[in-house]
Amino acid sequence: MQTQACQALDRAHHLHPFTDFKALGEEGSRVITHARGVYIHDSDGHRILDGMAGLWCVNLGYGRRELVEAATAQLEQLPYYNTFFKTTHPPVARLAEKLCDLAPSHINHVFFTGSGSEANDTVLRMVRRYWSLEGKPEKQWIIGRENGYHGSTVAGMSLGGMAPMHDQGGPCVPGITHIRQPYWFGEGRLGEGHDPSPEAFGRACAEALEAKILELGEDKVAAFIAEPVQGAGGAIMPPASYWPAVKAVLARYDILLVADEVICGFGRLGEWFGSQHFDLEPDLMPIAKGLSSGYLPIGGVLVGDRVAETLIEEGGEFFHGFTYSGHPTCAAVALKNLELLEAEGIVERVREDLGPYLAERWSELGEHPIVGEARSLGLMGALELVADKATGERFDKSLAAGSLCRDICFATGLVMRSVGDTMIIAPPLVITRDEIDELVHLARQALDETARRLAEPCPLVPSAVPQPEEIRA
Repeated sequence: MQTQACQALDRAHHLHPFTDFKALGEEGSRVITHARGVYIHDSDGHRILDGMAGLWCVNLGYGRRELVEAATAQLEQLPYYNTFFKTTHPPVARLAEKLCDLAPSHINHVFFTGSGSEANDTVLRMVRRYWSLEGKPEKQWIIGRENGYHGSTVAGMSLGGMAPMHDQGGPCVPGITHIRQPYWFGEGRLGEGHDPSPEAFGRACAEALEAKILELGEDKVAAFIAEPVQGAGGAIMPPASYWPAVKAVLARYDILLVADEVICGFGRLGEWFGSQHFDLEPDLMPIAKGLSSGYLPIGGVLVGDRVAETLIEEGGEFFHGFTYSGHPTCAAVALKNLELLEAEGIVERVREDLGPYLAERWSELGEHPIVGEARSLGLMGALELVADKATGERFDKSLAAGSLCRDICFATGLVMRSVGDTMIIAPPLVITRDEIDELVHLARQALDETARRLAEPCPLVPSAVPQPEEIRA
């Protein structure tokens, strides 16, 4: 299908997620036609390095024949059957076993969903059900973090702390509140009248959790939910002091820990789960994305023994589930994906080789005149765009610097996402050192062009960025 024909159909009938419908209709969609390895290709013949692994999910890269064959074999044998009404099937049983083998030792059960959003809906139901069965139905409050992301369903949006979503979402689910995020560059480095060190800031954010628990009442708080590293909020990597201090707070009170592993799980941080990197012992772990490398939609909740035993022994019927919970074809692909990640030593390679190499190369971008901080962990990275490198002052919001840089990235041949004026990457875990070099080179080109545009009296709006040939020339 030619670009313009596809764009016309898209404009006429397709409402995109997280999109200004009118603006996209006026500009026209980018049409992606095929992909291989770490590269996607558009309908105009451009090859683009996918620095975001789709949406944080294509961990094994594009074009893995083994996953296609796993799906085909399962489709031919049992394409679908539900797991309601005392029913199971081999793919979901084997996948459940595999996940529990990979998870921390205190986690031995999994509830399957179709996505990360559904996983966090399940968390909300499961946490409140657990405390009711424990004879403490008043423990209803769930504490999340400002700017945290846990999906865009009503429950996921409510658990997350993104104000624009709350503004459009109508009344949120009651009994959910939020505390400050451990975003040192954005909120901690200026000191605000206290010690501006990352270590002190990390402890201050943990103290905010304890203060909120005491404000609500320990006997009213059910759980604290947080991503090990905040992904969609801007690849926010907490100071080293943060998680140990949070663990100490939670140890003082009878409150569940929910570690949202939808982005951090399955090797992104150089461990199977982000919780293992930070030495956490969550009671519940929502999962999705990298579980199938994005090849088919599947998610779930890994459930710790404390919660699972109560639900099993005391709970009776749990009135919750989805048509596609444990879908056999999705489960077969996810199982093959995990087997490949394990057999090829990809998680270890991220930890021991690719993650450190990305950190070395990515840090070089911190020297750029419009970059205030370059940070990375495993195969996740962020650049903070600033107008004044010495003070960290941001660009005027009207310039939309992050959006401009994002669109220039596409024109230079790189997918790099913008969250405000924070640029983030999370490439496929199969990326090579040479491809990391290419990624950094393309990011530097985009930064140079962004700086040039922002220095003009009237910088181009994002929709008017130059085409690839113009920049490469």
